[in-house]
Amino acid sequence: MKLAYWMYAGPAHIGTLRVASSFKNVHAIMHAPLGDDYFNVMRSMLERERDFTAATASIVDRHVLARGSQERVVDNILRKDKEEHPDLIILTPTCTSSILQEDLQNFVNRASIISDSDVIFADVDHYQVNEIQAADRTLEQVVRYYLDRCHRQEKWDQFLTDAPSVNIIGIFTLGFHNQHDCRELRRLLRDLDIEINQIIPEGGSVEDLQNLPKAWFNLIPYREVGLMTAMYLNKEYGMSYISTAPMGAVDMAEWIRQIQKNVNTLALSLSGKRVDYEPYIDGQTRFVSQAAWFSRSIDCQNLTGKETVVFGDTTHAASITKILVREMGIRVSCAGTYCKHDAEWFKEQIQGFCDEILITDDHAEVGDMIAHMEPSAIFGTQMERHIGKRLDIPCGVISAPVHIQNFPLGYRPFLGYEGTNQIADLIYNSFALGMEDHLLDIFGGHDTKEIISKSLSTDIDLVWNPESQLELSKIPRFAREKVERNTDKFARQKGIETITVEVMYAAKEALNT
Repeated sequence: MKLAYWMYAGPAHIGTLRVASSFKNVHAIMHAPLGDDYFNVMRSMLERERDFTAATASIVDRHVLARGSQERVVDNILRKDKEEHPDLIILTPTCTSSILQEDLQNFVNRASIISDSDVIFADVDHYQVNEIQAADRTLEQVVRYYLDRCHRQEKWDQFLTDAPSVNIIGIFTLGFHNQHDCRELRRLLRDLDIEINQIIPEGGSVEDLQNLPKAWFNLIPYREVGLMTAMYLNKEYGMSYISTAPMGAVDMAEWIRQIQKNVNTLALSLSGKRVDYEPYIDGQTRFVSQAAWFSRSIDCQNLTGKETVVFGDTTHAASITKILVREMGIRVSCAGTYCKHDAEWFKEQIQGFCDEILITDDHAEVGDMIAHMEPSAIFGTQMERHIGKRLDIPCGVISAPVHIQNFPLGYRPFLGYEGTNQIADLIYNSFALGMEDHLLDIFGGHDTKEIISKSLSTDIDLVWNPESQLELSKIPRFAREKVERNTDKFARQKGIETITVEVMYAAKEALNT
């Protein structure tokens, strides 16, 4: 663990709470001190939920430190059981309360004897995993708990659905455009005559988890959450899964072909009816998705050779990198991810699509890389958007961590054929705004009161004296080159040949007015 004012992924208990609050009639209890219970407010604000988030904080205070937590935790579990009547209660500590090293599993065992609800302890190491890993692990733990119980009680229905069907695993609350992506996946599967058996955890019921094995196969739209569950179902029940993200025209076609392969494999023994989705792929690519046409237009060709930097979670960063290079002819100078636990897969996916690969969860390292490369545009998270603002480089947000801007009221999926249109718009508009700012900078902007010089020559040889060089060296690396450029520009406009500390401050003042 380390102290930071910005993290790409939150602490582990946030991931557990996201999964718990996505299911219907599941309540989460945090064993946490005051200050760690901000999840309720965050979810209500970002998701614009009308109902209260089903999460309660079992506060760790001085009384708990003196007497222990057992009585309070068990009382809170039983109180919520009587008040809310949930199907499941999940108890999770936070990093802070984990310091107490109390046996929370024992508390859960005691509460389970009295409670009418099922009670489980979120089995995650809060010091070793982050929000994303904890969410993936918690979802797998919940699914395993109910399927194992179903086996013990011999209630498992081993028959598959008559018609082709799938489970969509990994759509959950506070996901990056997850709700819009889910709507797009529903539309696609309806077009392909494939039924949706279950979507988990968002809107799912834990009582229905016993029916997961009835589906023909599983779809995992995002590697970050759902992959552990899919691997468990594959190992225990032989269910195949598709983990390709249907993002971009090329991967969309590959995703549908994988679905076709899975359907035809089982159709031989079940329905005997084979399917051919190639005409659907052709029609959607040519007439529904405008991205394929746009990539051949003069507007997109003007972007050929432009340099970009891509950074985000593994799913979105890898997909956007391939879309930029393979579908739009745009160069990616560096592609990176903050999901260090999935670094090997990420490197394998983007090998040959970018000049450099960066695996880090340190935003300062990302900022230094962007400042050094000076790309024409950035495609990253909200942090990269802030870095771009400081460096005057446009940025399109393509990945979590989420912000209120990532919950638009309009329909903006990233997956599916409509997603290809949204991504193409995002990419082009990011570059277009960058070129517009550049032109405004050259010509003095709209309605400028400054007299534009008759010459744009930059033949003046500038010299930085020792004092100004020392002052420049004190500026953080991510902003140093921009300060140097702005000072050079100011000096040339004023006809100054020697840059001093006074000139630097004058340039700063001129920039702020």
